[in-house]
Amino acid sequence: MFDTTSVTIFLLIVAIVFVIKTINVVPQQHAWVVERLGKYHATLGPGLKIVLPFIDRIAYKHSLKEIPLDVPMQVCITKDNTQLEVDGILYFQVTDPMRASYGSSNYISAISQLAQTTLRSVIGRMELDKTFEERDLINHAVVGAVDESASNWGVKVLRYEIKDLTPPKEILHAMQSQITAEREKRALIAASEGRKQEQINIATGEREASIARSEGEKQAAINRAQGEASAILSIAEATAEAIRKTASAIREPGGADAVNLKVAEQYVEAFGKLAKTNNSIIIPANLGDMSGLIATAMQVVKSQGAPGK
Repeated sequence: MFDTTSVTIFLLIVAIVFVIKTINVVPQQHAWVVERLGKYHATLGPGLKIVLPFIDRIAYKHSLKEIPLDVPMQVCITKDNTQLEVDGILYFQVTDPMRASYGSSNYISAISQLAQTTLRSVIGRMELDKTFEERDLINHAVVGAVDESASNWGVKVLRYEIKDLTPPKEILHAMQSQITAEREKRALIAASEGRKQEQINIATGEREASIARSEGEKQAAINRAQGEASAILSIAEATAEAIRKTASAIREPGGADAVNLKVAEQYVEAFGKLAKTNNSIIIPANLGDMSGLIATAMQVVKSQGAPGK
């Protein structure tokens, strides 16, 4: 009875082990490589999979996710013989689990070493200043070279990013001095451009002000001339109107006598003013000339005012 129970328990344990070895669950985004009697047999994808125990063996397990690989820092020599410490990170993904299992004994180490050698080669063809400007070019060059070789290992290199570019302290100090000098130069240029623009603005303002003043003076002169012309025209029109009215009044009855009286008054007034403003008084030799002068003036008035003459 004891022997039968022991055999039963043994068979139960064997059955449990057999089931555990037979049924396997592959996680999502993973791939397992199965060998049968030491030879590649199949690649198991995600889900519940059956494997023959003691005949099949899960030899490799691969993750199909994107994997970041930190590439160790190394010293590179630039084209102008300057040492440069470079640190980067590489992103890759397993695309063919069978090749990743048998194409290389350690594809991660192979990718890292290839990335380092490619990086040294790329930087060795550049001058120091270009290495800081052409980071994208360096990244693409490393990805292209590594991806070409990694395809034989079932790996796809997605991208490479440089984390740090560290030149020697002496070079770094010289670069900082150069940057400071460039900034001071740009500041001086900007200040001189500002002064130049200021002078241009002042000259432009003065020119525009002078033009405005001259235009104002021109318009003022035109306005004065037009005003004087209008005044002269108004005076001439008023004088002409006065003459017409005087001539009309003379032709009226008693007009001639009025003219005689007016001329005599003006003659006497002018003679009185002359007596006041001069120490010596000039008396006409013949006082009867005043009546003759008045008669002559009236004759002129009559001749001008007579119709038909």
